[in-house]
Amino acid sequence: MDQIGAMNSAILPPGISARLVENGNGLRMHVLEAGHEAPGRPCLLLLHGFPELAYSWRKVMPALAEAGYHVVAPDQRGYGRTTGWDPEYDGDLASFRMLNLVRDVLGLLDAIGTARVAAVVGHDFGASVAAWCALLRPDIFPAVALMSAPFAGPPGLRRTPQPDIHAALAALPRPRKHYQWYYSTRSADADMRHAAQGLHAFLRGYYHHKSADWPGNRPFPLAGWTAEELAKLPTYYVMDLDADMAATVAAEMPDAAQVAACRWLPDAELAVYAAEYARTGFQGGLQWYRCRTSGRFDAELEVFAGRSIDVPSCFISGAADWGIHQAPGALERMQGTACTRMAPVTLIQGAGHWVQQEQPGEVVRHLLGFLGRPVQP
Repeated sequence: MDQIGAMNSAILPPGISARLVENGNGLRMHVLEAGHEAPGRPCLLLLHGFPELAYSWRKVMPALAEAGYHVVAPDQRGYGRTTGWDPEYDGDLASFRMLNLVRDVLGLLDAIGTARVAAVVGHDFGASVAAWCALLRPDIFPAVALMSAPFAGPPGLRRTPQPDIHAALAALPRPRKHYQWYYSTRSADADMRHAAQGLHAFLRGYYHHKSADWPGNRPFPLAGWTAEELAKLPTYYVMDLDADMAATVAAEMPDAAQVAACRWLPDAELAVYAAEYARTGFQGGLQWYRCRTSGRFDAELEVFAGRSIDVPSCFISGAADWGIHQAPGALERMQGTACTRMAPVTLIQGAGHWVQQEQPGEVVRHLLGFLGRPVQP
């Protein structure tokens, strides 16, 4: 991939700067920072999910820095202005496997001279990386905050084979398919990158559909991993069989008045995402899903079967986020066995999946409360 410079400070909130860091694992990582002017501050590492960027933390970084932290948010492998990753569908899939994503994080911390963070915070797929960081290296990650995506623990050595959920979904009266397996197809990147409605409008529809602004986001627990239960999920998770993601979100596109009223993601900020994804495409992020759905790298994770996260942990999500329940039973396993020192789950009203953007003040308040820092009234 071609090298590219750091993000222009003019599009970042005051107090946030950008730089490029060699992580010793093949990446030149694009990193946003706040609170780094004063040496010796405890570090908070923020890890984004899909389809987001380090920029997704822009609304919480200044307040966390004001509370006394050195706040670090990278574009992870496959995203944004971080380079050194393979952008091809048929490229090096193994480089996107979970243990290598953890290695990316360790290399970044070493490069910036941070031996130990105060906490690692992850949202969406970034929560999976954060969880594995805390599970594998509690000496470096002594606290973990997970957001929107529950961590159910490492895969077991003995797992009961699951029925073919895809055939069952396709056989429903309204034929369906699971989004993670759609994201694993060769066409998914082009479907979104070259969406008929345009990339900016596609992202607007995608972010709207998964936010608290979309009235259909009223999540509840599912009884199990069956086609009939999964079909209760919104179409951004369980899609119509003959639809791609661009068509899926186009059906739920907000009107002009709703867009104008969206304070958490005005068009100027959405344009930052659109410009980055126009340049890189989505395949880097989609490779993470392919690692999961292919099962190719499960065996190395099974080495940690039965191991739990034993450092203090918390889980924060939007009350309107279906991500809490998209994997039936994951939330309960996280609270019961995967995390042995978990604080009560926090569901923030007025937020869907993009909780740190939709309700940044509440996210900061709960994070600082978890970390034992003074919380502003």
